[in-house]
Amino acid sequence: MRDSERRVTVVVPCLNQGRFLPQALDSILEQDVETEIIVMDGGSTDGTLDVIARYEKHLAYWQSGRDGGQAAAINAGFHHGTAPFCAWLNSDDLLLPGGLEALLTALENAPSAPAAYGRVDNLDDETGRRFPVRVEPFDIDRLALRCIISQPGTLTRRSAMESVGWVNPQLSMAMDYDLWWCLYERFGPLVYEDRLVAINRLHRETKTQSFRRRHYREAMAIVRKHYGRVPLKWWLYQPYAVWWKAFTRKGG
Repeated sequence: MRDSERRVTVVVPCLNQGRFLPQALDSILEQDVETEIIVMDGGSTDGTLDVIARYEKHLAYWQSGRDGGQAAAINAGFHHGTAPFCAWLNSDDLLLPGGLEALLTALENAPSAPAAYGRVDNLDDETGRRFPVRVEPFDIDRLALRCIISQPGTLTRRSAMESVGWVNPQLSMAMDYDLWWCLYERFGPLVYEDRLVAINRLHRETKTQSFRRRHYREAMAIVRKHYGRVPLKWWLYQPYAVWWKAFTRKGG
């Protein structure tokens, strides 16, 4: 693959996360793959615009203002890009050195795969503790039990994203989970790269932490839509995943 074809559009959606944004942008700039960085800010009031101003010379495009939600902002960001490969990195997450190169190479070695994904660590923002996200080699029955792909550690072909209609803007919590299903149904399995490629930051303001019940309900609807039924595991695990985790996170 020519160097001109080894480019990645990286969309960074953000809202009032100016304290995290510099680390996210630096982690993209440090990649050894050519990137076009696009920041889609939802109208932050916390100093995010000052951060964007400092990094503006490194950005292919940015905007700030009310949007149609995270998925719509991500789609709009991708439409401002031109690179053959697409990734999005939430402003509180990080790419690890060599992460994009590893995923790009995985796709070069699997030309029929719509996307590649690698291992990701969680980073607890309060304690600084790092521990693995439960990422697994692709298997559709395992995907029906839970999301075995961690969004910060993924890279998708632009052509594949276009074919499935990009990210579903009707979803607000588990749009990445829906996207993996759509890509699989259209193209077949996503390719797994057994390498640590990204960091998923955990803090109290994340949507997953703040709206656990809504996130769980949306994920179950996605499984029902694509798999035809919701495995029993979802019902058995719900009290722990929704109520107990929310209770312990609040320090109850």
